[in-house]
Amino acid sequence: MTSGVFGIGTSALLAYQRALSTTGHNIANVGTEGYSRQRVDLAVRTPQFSGAGYFGQGVDIDGVNRITDQFVQRQLMDNTSGAGRQQVFYQYAQRADNLLADADAGLSPVLQQFFAAVQDVANDPTSTTARQVLISQGEALGDRFAFVQRRMDEQRQLVEGQIGAAVTDINSLAQGIAGLNQQIAEASGRGSAPNDLLDQRDALLEELAGKISVQTLPQDDGSVNVLIGTGQSLVVGNQATTLVATRTGADPTRTEVAVTSPNSSIRVTELLSGGELGALLDVRRDLLDPAQNALGRTAVGLALSFNELHAQGVDLDGVAGGQFFTLPNAEVLGARGNTATGAPTVSYTDAAALTTSDYRLNFDGVEWQVTRAGSPTPLATGAPGDTIAVDGLEIDLAGLAGAAAGDTFEIRPTRTAAAQLDVAISDPRAFAAALPPDTPGANVAGDNRNALALAGLSTERVLANGTSSIAGSYSELVASVGVKTRQAELSAAAQGRMLEDSQAQRDSVSGVNLDEEAANLLRYQQAYQAAAQVISVANNMFDTLLGAVRR
Repeated sequence: MTSGVFGIGTSALLAYQRALSTTGHNIANVGTEGYSRQRVDLAVRTPQFSGAGYFGQGVDIDGVNRITDQFVQRQLMDNTSGAGRQQVFYQYAQRADNLLADADAGLSPVLQQFFAAVQDVANDPTSTTARQVLISQGEALGDRFAFVQRRMDEQRQLVEGQIGAAVTDINSLAQGIAGLNQQIAEASGRGSAPNDLLDQRDALLEELAGKISVQTLPQDDGSVNVLIGTGQSLVVGNQATTLVATRTGADPTRTEVAVTSPNSSIRVTELLSGGELGALLDVRRDLLDPAQNALGRTAVGLALSFNELHAQGVDLDGVAGGQFFTLPNAEVLGARGNTATGAPTVSYTDAAALTTSDYRLNFDGVEWQVTRAGSPTPLATGAPGDTIAVDGLEIDLAGLAGAAAGDTFEIRPTRTAAAQLDVAISDPRAFAAALPPDTPGANVAGDNRNALALAGLSTERVLANGTSSIAGSYSELVASVGVKTRQAELSAAAQGRMLEDSQAQRDSVSGVNLDEEAANLLRYQQAYQAAAQVISVANNMFDTLLGAVRR
């Protein structure tokens, strides 16, 4: 009987000692980010039967468990990923919006000044000063196009660099999660829950979610597998897959993301979403690419339309007008694995038919096919050596030789065009303000009819199949980026609030409440003291028994 009391008291003493230790651990980590409070779960020992019935044997420690909610944790990770994506996208959209809509640094004021200078020549076609101002304003317009393009290129370069940095961070986090998986699996195999290691892994998973959207699959050994994209494995058990940021595609300036293994490398750029990396890829694809394409179309449309009208007129000496603007060159990029030599030549034919799309030129072994980027549907086809007409472009294949099935070229008609706009004339007399006279050789010095037509291009709908003017197309670009910026701002604010709510919900479930811990501390202290008293009583009983035996 005495030994039973000793055993009961000792079990209680050990149990409440662990409970006090765990409570102290909770209090010590009240300020630790990501810490989940722990609780000692106690269980009644199996009673022992004696002649008078079943008698209790004390208490056992059933385990030390984290207080967590997997649904809340999953929601926190999703909102972390969403908030990370929206905040980064908004930052870049705001920069683009500030640039394009700027009353001083944007394109609109210089475009207005250029057409005002054309109108000044129309008002006084014989004025050499007005003609010189027009050329200067044309050069200023080309410089402003180039300035805006350059600033957007700077943002693009920043995005490309940050993609590489995000990939490095993701790899580091994946390695950390894999290492913790190993430790957790080993500890779980010994029958104990490594709560602090689980907290560390959750913290890394949350940080990873801020970089890229992830899915987690718990395993029986306590480890978690981590998937990205459409199910690509990033972490499996104690092994982490390596992501690489590579520039091995047709465009040497464009960073792609690939999953590597000892024997292969698979590009996954288009499959990734969420978090900082997903935002950077979205910024490039959904913000910078279309914005620069639209800016370039405005530049090409201006040059093509202005040159076409200018060529219909004559200058002060009665000579037919030539090009006023130099036409930009389309960007053509060949895939690195191409067997074909040479490259297609792309020329602009119709400003109204130009789009803001990029194109792919693919050879199937018999003919070349032109598709819009991201679409498998052919727009036009042509045999080797042919010229293919599509969307205001002519693609001359005569310069290609030795093509094999699978050869591919990426054509970006307007991506870099804004950087190439320049004035082709330097002599003020060469501006063709007049139309050819009805009588050959007649004096055209006072004729302003062609200058009036050129000034009218400011509002004439010469782009987007006759639905947009030169100035209007730029205004549409500004409006489009402005809408994206506003949407991103609202989404970032909403996602930020959702993240705060998720963090508050997690803290309410898993966070340390000092008032509750203080109450537990007092309760466990009293229980510990009572258990010690039980042992003291058992000791007195034992002493009494020994004394009786000695007599």
